[in-house]
Amino acid sequence: MKNKTVLLINSHLRYPGLSEGNLNRAFFDKAKEFFINQNFRVLETKIEDGYNVEEEVKKHMQADIIILQTPINWENTSWIYKKYIDEVFTSGMNAQKFLVSDGRSQNDPTKQYGTGGKMQGKKFMISATWNAPKESFNDSNQYLFKGRSADDALFNVAANYLFTGFDVLPGYYCYDVFHNKHIKEDLDAYPVYLKKALGL
Repeated sequence: MKNKTVLLINSHLRYPGLSEGNLNRAFFDKAKEFFINQNFRVLETKIEDGYNVEEEVKKHMQADIIILQTPINWENTSWIYKKYIDEVFTSGMNAQKFLVSDGRSQNDPTKQYGTGGKMQGKKFMISATWNAPKESFNDSNQYLFKGRSADDALFNVAANYLFTGFDVLPGYYCYDVFHNKHIKEDLDAYPVYLKKALGL
């Protein structure tokens, strides 16, 4: 049985003096160490360092698991990640590698939008660092998210992968990062979460 492949994507965008990327790099490195110890082949992309679109398409094709490590900037990923997705997924679509259609069929009206992907059997997961506290989620009395989970809040990010056939796993989140006194514990718990979430 061949070793599995994981693609780790770091979408941090450095803002000098405000956000240097150390925490996201720490989670990225923790995941890399975990997968190496599990005998995975590890592919890496650090978007801010630049990338080749066709190489990224190949990485997506090779990967059994893709993990996005991202800060949450203004309730979403950094803008460079959206640019990355637009370029890589459009290339994968045009080459009919990621999908053949949006899934709908004139001959079969039961075929649903979003079911035309070719990437079945692959998994996608988000690991994100939030300024938002954990208490702001899953509580209908909270002003901003109104009862939504962190996964709900980032559904638009995961939807690209669902659209192409990936299974999307529940995310791993480090909350309230500017005040969090438990970051070391969050880092230490990350490999345990990965092992359980991936059934390893």
